[in-house]
Amino acid sequence: MSEKQPELMEAGVLVPVYRAEDGALMLVLVRRVEGGLHGGQLALPGGKRIPSDASMADTALRESREEIGLDAASVEIVEALPAMETLTTGFRIFPFLARIVRPAQWRRDSLEIAEILEVPVEEFARPEARGEEMRSFGGRPEPKLTRFFRVKNYKLWGATYRILEPLIPRLLRREWPL
Repeated sequence: MSEKQPELMEAGVLVPVYRAEDGALMLVLVRRVEGGLHGGQLALPGGKRIPSDASMADTALRESREEIGLDAASVEIVEALPAMETLTTGFRIFPFLARIVRPAQWRRDSLEIAEILEVPVEEFARPEARGEEMRSFGGRPEPKLTRFFRVKNYKLWGATYRILEPLIPRLLRREWPL
């Protein structure tokens, strides 16, 4: 008899991009506050679906407003990207590529978000931006080789890495009018 797998929690995230004044394509990331399942990690703005969310895109928009003050009127969802599952924390993530109008000032929820980072997409394409290391995960007996992007003084890894890794080349090829 097989054990029933626990049901995955659903989460919606935005992959918010905008053009800086100098023409550079910028990606907005957040660094989560310490503690909790994803404490201290770099991530995309977003979070868990709640019953009042009409769709996963609505979840991503609501969470982005709550976490970084990004008004839905300043967001154009360009494409729904492939959903993916976290490997250790029980989430199915629905990412949405979004063209945004950058607000004059971000409004960070200090209970959830330690920092908002705005990173030129070109930075992710530099060979020195990529790395890998052995990382231990709770509930797994052996460390696992984990790939990451270096972003400022941080390492961006996990589901966010797996969302961005195939997306960065597409952004650089200008597959969308961003």
